[in-house]
Order: sequence, then C-alpha cells, then structure tokens
Amino acid sequence: MYGGDEVSAIVLDLGSHTCKAGYAGEDAPKAVFPSVVGAFDQMDVDDSDNAERNSGSGIDAKNNVDSNKGKGKRKLYVGTQALGFRRDHMEVLSPLKDGIVADWDIVDSIWDHAFRECLLIDSKEHPMLLAEPSSNSQQQRERTAELMFEKYKVPALFLAKNAVLTSFALGRATSLVVDCGGGSTTVAPVHDGYVLQKAVLTSPIGGEFLTNCLTKSLESKGITIKPRYSFKRKEIRPGEFQTVDLDFPNTTESYKLFSQRLIASDIKECVCRAPDTPYDESAYSNIPMTPYELPDGQTIEIGSDRFKIPDVLFNPSLVQTIPGMENFAEIVPSVRGLPQMVLESINKCDVDIRRELFSSILLAGGTASMQQLKERLEKDLLEESPQAARVKVVASGNATERRFSVWIGGSILASLGSFQQMWFSKSEYEEHGASYVQRKCP
Repeated sequence: MYGGDEVSAIVLDLGSHTCKAGYAGEDAPKAVFPSVVGAFDQMDVDDSDNAERNSGSGIDAKNNVDSNKGKGKRKLYVGTQALGFRRDHMEVLSPLKDGIVADWDIVDSIWDHAFRECLLIDSKEHPMLLAEPSSNSQQQRERTAELMFEKYKVPALFLAKNAVLTSFALGRATSLVVDCGGGSTTVAPVHDGYVLQKAVLTSPIGGEFLTNCLTKSLESKGITIKPRYSFKRKEIRPGEFQTVDLDFPNTTESYKLFSQRLIASDIKECVCRAPDTPYDESAYSNIPMTPYELPDGQTIEIGSDRFKIPDVLFNPSLVQTIPGMENFAEIVPSVRGLPQMVLESINKCDVDIRRELFSSILLAGGTASMQQLKERLEKDLLEESPQAARVKVVASGNATERRFSVWIGGSILASLGSFQQMWFSKSEYEEHGASYVQRKCP
C-alpha cells in the first residue's frame, strides 16, 4: 500500500492525437501537446546541430538502448513548440499503432517532456496514474510498469482503462462508453468499474481519418491547404496583406502532412456538423456555403462537405464517394457505423445489464464534440433499438470536458481517499516484479 495523500498524483493520458498531463484533483490537464514527435536520424543532425542548440527542446534518445540498436541515435523533438518549428529532414512519427504502443523510445521522450518541461516535476516524488486503451495487452502493461519504475523511479503506479475513466468522469459506474478519438473509435461497456473485454469494439474511423477525408475532398475541388511554414504575410498597406511563398525543398512529406492536418482539423472543427438524417447527395447539393479563411489569407467556401465528412462516422461506405480515398475502399465492408457498433456491443453483453447500458451511452473524445453528433446518434439508436429500451446518450455540456473526459476521470479517481490503497507501489514491484501489475490494476 502506498500512503501518499500529501503529494498529489500525476495523471497522464497518452492518446493517439494528443497527450494530456496534469495533477490529480484539478479539473483540466495542465499540459496538452501532440503525441507525435519530430525525429532526425543522427546522420542528418551533425550538420544542423549548431542551429539546434539554441532551440533547447531536443531530447537525445540514447538512454533507452534496447529499442534502437538498428536505428542509430535519433534526436527527438517533442511538444507543440518544437514541432511547430520547421526543420530540414525532420520526420513526424507517432509512437502508437492502432492505439497500442509500437515505439517505446518515443513514448519515453513524450513522458520525459511531460514531466520535465510541462509539469516541471521530479517523477520520483509523485505517484502516476496512466490511462491505457481497453485493448492493451499484458505485455504492454508490464513494459509500462517496468519503464515507470526503473527509469522514472515513481513511488507508485496505477494503470486504468480509458473507458472506465470516462465513465467516472461522467459519474457512472455502469455505462457504454463511445470514445471517438483521433486515431480510432472505441465502444466499450463498463460494468461496476470494469471493462467487459469481450464486447469491446473498435473502428479505424477517428478524427484524423475525417480530417484526411476533408483534405482530399478539398483537394478534389482544387483547394490546396498551404502549410503554415510555406508562406509569409507582408503588410503592404494597413489591413492589406500580401502573401509571399517560401520554398523549402528539404521538408519531409510527413511534416508537410502534419502541418496541413493542423489546418484541416481546424476547418473540420469550425464548420462540420453531423447531419440530422443520413447524408444524401441531392438533398445537400444546394445548401448555403460556409466561408472559412485559411492562414494564407484566401477564403474558401465549404458546402455539402460540412455534412458529408461527419456522416462517414455513421455510414462508412460514404468514403468511396470521396475522390482520393479509394485506398480505404477495401476496409469499408468490415467497418461498421457508430449506431451498429453500439448495438453490437450491447448485444454481446449479459442480458441483465443491456437495459442499463442503453440508458447511459456516454460520448467522449475530441471527435465527439462535433455539433449535433449526440442528437444524431440518439436518433439513429432510437430507430434501431428494441422497443423496451430507453435510449439515452449522455455527453458533458462543454467540448473541453468531452475532449478530456479520460483525463478528468483519472483526476477524480486518483484524488479519491478510497483509491489510495489501490496503488501498485514500488516496494510491491520490487517484491513481485512487473507481472504483478495484472493483479493490482484490473
């Protein structure tokens, strides 16, 4: 048992799009930064190294020997500011693949950034609550525990499932959590604070997928999004700007995409909303256009795409009608829309709790803060669910809480008095080893 009431715990949620970190007991995370990093192979670094010394946020990835034998030494740039700065030959890499950690080196640098540069704490002094995907394997959990105890020397650790934390954030012990994140959408039933593994469903359609659809759709209409670094604006007369294009031949494709996505996802958040009825080309062809001003000063008009893109969540086969997205056509038959996933997940659960799950379907994640998403999901489910079920889709009022619901749940959990005996402490780790995490953290 770990008796650490006087030091506040740290809550970390490494999502597929952003990493959230902060102190337990607070109502929002202190640090939110992208969970992708900029990486250089060491070959390229030597010539550009002098330029980097003053930027100060490169982290040398040499501390973790086992995972990068073949890669040579890489230099990693973590955080919003370090990524916002364009560098030649810098690739943008993600540590996760399908929500599961694939590159521990990058995860290590992200944690390091969160502790040292964002929260400015010493990890030896604070217990850590980490959020993990519902589908995390035993091997992944043991690796996490090992890294936390051995490298960061944390006094205590707890791994909690995303769905459970979301459920706590909205004050439920039993619920069906629909988490629309950046990389994927997960539907997971939670009963009395435990995830029912056999009924967890995931789909690859998340916020980033929708952003890609939007980018491709705009490109097919002849609108290319210029990344922030590729131009500079000069004021010729007060209030009048002239855009000068800059050329950087050495920028990697992945960084260019990363910069374009930032803008495209903002367009998506500003103008998109889920349609009330399934999207139909003819019905939406004459809706009024919505203007959006791009960073380089050009104003674009967005019409039916405002409704078409979000409807991909409900009806994945729409992807085939978006030019440039044909390579996803083969995954479409296996991907189900949101309402189908919810129904399928509930039907895999025990008969006795289905009723309760129908009446508390929780929406969480960044993509879930799309306008009208909740209303549309509720409407579709009412049409398809059994008569006796009372369908209620719950989502917290403001977008911030929806985006950070996993983190907020972790913050609530770690600051509960009754939770303090649940920590997996360093002494227990030393006595029983990493595999004990399975017993301590269900």
